[in-house]
Amino acid sequence: MSSPSLFESAVNWIRTGYPNGVPATDFPPLLALLVRTLSEREVTDIGLRLARENDPDTPVTEELIRNAIAKVTDETPTDAEINQVAGRLAAAGWPLATQPESEDPQTTKVAV
Repeated sequence: MSSPSLFESAVNWIRTGYPNGVPATDFPPLLALLVRTLSEREVTDIGLRLARENDPDTPVTEELIRNAIAKVTDETPTDAEINQVAGRLAAAGWPLATQPESEDPQTTKVAV
């Protein structure tokens, strides 16, 4: 059995860390952590998937997700906010490290 991609792993960590959905206060630090590891495209795709899973009846587009990400990332989260979200994701298995272990996107770890 193959291991999940970094994308699938990130989706699963978020689902596990936030079983009731991500509160608005955690969006900026969560995105700050995601963009350290994933491409803008991958972050958008994760947002689309989670939004559609959370509320399949509400139409969600890539443009809406990109605009929401841009709005949220305009504010730089504090170190305390990032640490709070990182702790929640670490409890769900998010691989926190100070340096990426390799350039392979399947094994690159989040640096906080």
